[in-house]
Amino acid sequence: MILRYIPALLGVLLLCSCSSSTEESTTGSTPSNSVYFPLSTNNYWTYTVDAMRDSLYIANDTLIASTPHKKCKAKDFPVGFYSNSLNKNGIRKSGDEILASGTFDLEAFTGLPIAISLNNFIIFKENATTGQTLSNVTGTLQQTVQDLPLTIQYKTTSIAGVTFPNYTSPNGDAYTNVKAVNTIINLQVSTVYFGIPFVVLPSQDVLVSTQYFAKDIGVVHTNTHLQYALSSGIPAGIPLPIPNSGNQTQQEFLDDYHIN
Repeated sequence: MILRYIPALLGVLLLCSCSSSTEESTTGSTPSNSVYFPLSTNNYWTYTVDAMRDSLYIANDTLIASTPHKKCKAKDFPVGFYSNSLNKNGIRKSGDEILASGTFDLEAFTGLPIAISLNNFIIFKENATTGQTLSNVTGTLQQTVQDLPLTIQYKTTSIAGVTFPNYTSPNGDAYTNVKAVNTIINLQVSTVYFGIPFVVLPSQDVLVSTQYFAKDIGVVHTNTHLQYALSSGIPAGIPLPIPNSGNQTQQEFLDDYHIN
């Protein structure tokens, strides 16, 4: 199922009239010869996503801020959170870390344009401890939706998850040497209506996605959960374009892959 209940809330993260953001990485890389995301050109992975299919591949070498990266691309129009998050972005390995730079673009995923700029955002760290924060990017922006001025505070965070010597995904496929990473998007939205300030969306983690990285393969399973609840005290006259709450889950399962 495509997560579509909050595209208007997330969509305001693009085309903003005024915005500021801060990104930080909270770790330091350590040497490692292990490969949890094979980055050779022409490597590819296909995923089953709610009876549909995504294809992600390493397209070419590219330079970002004079640093060599590998460009990830998805074929056609990916529907899964994971393929969308890496599509057209640069990826590189530094020690035991995998870093992404470019745009966190979720337009196809939500149905409306969403873009958060990333710079050396850590999407994986081999030697991280469970619960360790890897990277976060925060920002505040102003946007008008249906004549309603909104102030949006957002934070995207990557956190190291559990390590599995043996892991069986919900579709029954078994893998060894698997490490999980949680990607979290937190939003708070407020407005002013007839001169009175209101909190539209209290600060909450609206999207939590867990990627499972298998050694020498890459991501083999992604579980994404989207959930939100608007403030209960919003006046009935405020023209909000979304339901009062939403709760959906999406699964992405590795179907086929090729590693050079």
